[in-house]
Amino acid sequence: MHNLYRLMRSTRAATAVEYGLIIALIFLAAVSAVGNVANSTSGMWNNVSTAAQDNM
Repeated sequence: MHNLYRLMRSTRAATAVEYGLIIALIFLAAVSAVGNVANSTSGMWNNVSTAAQDNM
């Protein structure tokens, strides 16, 4: 119980949680950006495929 109380009062634990939240937000932003780029790229290649089929 004493160790738990000491951990709750520690500022190092709070800093670790803050860094964890920052990393999680950066990860979510990166996943979102990659998803948007993937959708745009997929649409572009579908247009290229359609144009190539129409011209053959």
